[in-house]
Amino acid sequence: MRGRVRAAGVRSAILLCAAAVLAMDARPAAASVVHVVRIDASINPATADYLMGAIDDAHASGAAAVLVELDTPGGLVASMMDIVGRMLNADVPVIVHVTPRGAMAGSAGVFITMAAHVAAMAPGTTIGAAHPVSIGGANPKPSTDEDGESKGPSDYGLEKAENMLAKYVETIAKERGRNTEWAEEAVRHSVVIDSEEALEKNVIDLVVDSRRELLERIEGREVTLKSGKVTLSLANASFSPVEMTLGQRFFAFLVDPNVAAILLMAGLAGLYIEFNNPGLIVPGAVGLVCLALTGIAMQILPFSWAGLLLIAVGIALLVAEIFVTSFGLLFAAGIACLLFGGSMLFHLPEESDLNVSFWTVLVPAVAGVAAFGGIAVFALSRSLFSAQTAGVDELIGLVGKAATPVGATGKVFVRGEYWNASSDDAVGEGEAVEIVGVEGLALRVRRARKR
Repeated sequence: MRGRVRAAGVRSAILLCAAAVLAMDARPAAASVVHVVRIDASINPATADYLMGAIDDAHASGAAAVLVELDTPGGLVASMMDIVGRMLNADVPVIVHVTPRGAMAGSAGVFITMAAHVAAMAPGTTIGAAHPVSIGGANPKPSTDEDGESKGPSDYGLEKAENMLAKYVETIAKERGRNTEWAEEAVRHSVVIDSEEALEKNVIDLVVDSRRELLERIEGREVTLKSGKVTLSLANASFSPVEMTLGQRFFAFLVDPNVAAILLMAGLAGLYIEFNNPGLIVPGAVGLVCLALTGIAMQILPFSWAGLLLIAVGIALLVAEIFVTSFGLLFAAGIACLLFGGSMLFHLPEESDLNVSFWTVLVPAVAGVAAFGGIAVFALSRSLFSAQTAGVDELIGLVGKAATPVGATGKVFVRGEYWNASSDDAVGEGEAVEIVGVEGLALRVRRARKR
C-alpha cells in the first residue's frame, strides 16, 4: 500500500515538473535589445568616444546589436580610424543606417558606413566625397605627376594622404565584401552617389526608411564578428537609445570649428575692449574664458598656424589704426586678415575636411569684432582731437574774476577756485580777467576783452 502511494507521489511530481517545463516553453522569449546611437555632427574625438563607448557597453550588457543612425559631412581622420578599428574588432553586430531622408555619409562617414556589419541607407540620402582636403602641404618632399612635371609640397602631401586612405577604405570594403573599386573612387575622385546607386553598386546592403523595417529586413542574416559568425535575430528587438554624457556633449559642441572660431573672435573682442577701456573687468574676463575654451578646442582640432598668424596680424592692424592715420586702410587690411585667417584656421591637409562656415559664421563674427574696433577707433580719435578738459593747461583761455586788485600780485577766482595771479596791466577788483598762461601755481592774466 505504501509502495503504491509512494509511486503515485513520484508520478505526480514528474507530471508537475513536465507541466512547468511546458509552461516555460510556451512563454514568449524575452525580446532582444538593440542600442541606438545617433551621430548627426562631424566625426571628432567626442563622437568617436561616444560611439566606441556604446559598442563596448552593448557587448558588456549583452545587447543584440548596435544601430548607428548616421548623418555627417565628415570629420577627422584620426577619430574615424579609431571608430573603424573598434567596429572591425567588435564582438557585437554594428549596423549603420544613413538616415533620415536628406542625410549624408560624407568623407569619414563613408569609411564608417562601409565598416559596418550591415550598411543601410534611407531613400533620398547620399554617400561619398571621401577625398582628403588640403590648402597647403605638410610634407616638403617633391614628387612628379604623370607627365613627369615636379609637384609642389602640397601636391605631394595630398597624394600621400590620398594613397593611404584609398588603400585603407579598400581594405575595409574587402573585409565586409563590398565594392572595393567604388570605395577607392570615393577617395581618389570624390564621387558621390545616392542610396539607390549605392545599393546597385554593392556599397551598402539595403535601402530602408525606418528602424523597424531595417531590423525585419536583416532577420536571419549571417554576419562575422571578431569571435565568429552569428545569425541576426532582431525582428522583435526593442530599441534602447544611448545618450552622450555631459562631458561628451560639451566637447562635441566645443570642437565644432564654427564654435571654436566664434569663441576665438569673442575672446579677442573682449580683450580688445578691456585694453581700450582698462578697469571694465567683465569684457576682459569673458575674453580670457573664451580664449581658454578655444585653447581646449585647438588641443583636439588640428589647426593651421598660418590661419592663427593671420588672425593675430589682423588684430594688430586694428590696434595700429588707433595710432596711425591711414584713412581706414589699416582697418580694412585687418578685417581682411581676420576673414582669411578664420577661413584657414581649422582646414588642414591630410587630417581634416572640417572648416569654418564663411558666410553664416565667420563674416558675422568678424563683423562683430570690426564693430567693436570701429567704435574704439572713433572714440579715441574724438578724444585725441577734442579740447583738453583736465589738467592745468586747460585753464588757458578761461575767463574768471579778480578777487583782489591784480598787478604784480593778486588773486583771481576761476572755475570755483582761488588762484595767485599776476598781470602786466593793473586790473581792478571785480573785473573780468582772461587767463593767458600758467607759471607753476600762479596764473598770468589780462583784462578780459568785452564781447
